[in-house]
Amino acid sequence: MSKRVKWILGILVVLIVGFFGYQQFGGQTSQTNKTITIGSYGPDTDVWQHIAKLPETKKAGLNLKVKDFSDGVSLNKATINGEVDVNAFQMYGYMKFFNDQSKSGKLAALGTTYLEPMGLYSKEYKSLKDVPDKATIAISSNPANTSRSLKLLKSAGLIELKGNPKGGLYNETNVTDNKKDLTFQMVDDHTGPRLLADKNVAAVVIGNTMALQSGLNVFKDSIYHEKLDDSTKNNINILATNKKNENNKDYKKLVEIYHGKAAQEYLTKKFKGTKLDVNKPVSYLEN
Repeated sequence: MSKRVKWILGILVVLIVGFFGYQQFGGQTSQTNKTITIGSYGPDTDVWQHIAKLPETKKAGLNLKVKDFSDGVSLNKATINGEVDVNAFQMYGYMKFFNDQSKSGKLAALGTTYLEPMGLYSKEYKSLKDVPDKATIAISSNPANTSRSLKLLKSAGLIELKGNPKGGLYNETNVTDNKKDLTFQMVDDHTGPRLLADKNVAAVVIGNTMALQSGLNVFKDSIYHEKLDDSTKNNINILATNKKNENNKDYKKLVEIYHGKAAQEYLTKKFKGTKLDVNKPVSYLEN
């Protein structure tokens, strides 16, 4: 065999070894990255699309696909049937309510993410003590947010609530000791901010997403807002998955990435500090 042929064969061997080496090492890295489909909707979809691109996500060996939904019920059902692996949109209390109603499967919390304080807003009154007797307060007509609104007014010292309603959701029939003889006007969540200009409405309870979209900051513009304490545990948002996957180590990595510096810097800037980082064990919610 001539030197020229040997030289060509040697080059071919190097190329072949290099190719299979890439497949074994470089190629295998991409193949072993865990693909996780995370479902979300509203502003949280933007959050997870950002997290999917972070170097920290890639370093964790995750390939994150974000799927946008139009409502929470369909998203939870998609998580039960395996269409998505993890979802990010709901409060812990909402997940418990869903589980109580669900006949097809149950969800479990992987970890906590944030508390988005609900606030009581008024253009006419600057503090709770200024709200007059027999005033009208607008609250959400959405059952989950109706309950949350009433609990906010209770913590503000304006009313008391009685009973232990099914699913933990309070409504007007649970109101007692209405100290100022307040009237509650039930409104759609999207309508609330517009009622701030209505002189017949003294104050409006508004969720943080709608507040931000209306140019309001819960810490600067509300006359009262939720605090992070035992009374607001059910209002803490979570990452949820099918109950059978609650110990999945790859899914739990998403909780760590969410609370990481890169993700938190983005969240603080985008939501003006109104998504309070809550890095608590799931046991905190359950106790």
